[in-house]
Amino acid sequence: MATTTEQSTTSEVAAQVPAAQFPIRITPKAVQMVKITREQEGIDPGYGLRIAVRGGGCSGFEYALDFEEDSRPNDWVHEEDGLRLYIDAVSARYLEGTEIDYVLGSTGAGFKFNNPKAVGTCGCGSSFAV
Repeated sequence: MATTTEQSTTSEVAAQVPAAQFPIRITPKAVQMVKITREQEGIDPGYGLRIAVRGGGCSGFEYALDFEEDSRPNDWVHEEDGLRLYIDAVSARYLEGTEIDYVLGSTGAGFKFNNPKAVGTCGCGSSFAV
């Protein structure tokens, strides 16, 4: 499995950085579920996944996952098992060290963010405080 990681060092030029420096880790199960979701929603397989942090939620910040065709200036870009991942530079600071997994539980199934920077989370797990 080839792994590629890039981070924009200026507003237009991406520079190669070691894969270990990518802010998040995504599990194979989560990658598989993103690909399944993309297919079920009829989204072109060339689209990648944007992982972001936005203001909101009951704890102050919330995680956002969206499909996107291309990276933006200053994005971190990483490919994991054929899935491109995009993280903007601001979100990367909040997501550093985060693992994204897909879990099945008694309350349902979904993506779980294990974020070491989160000092508090809401009951649903979709928002956090730092």
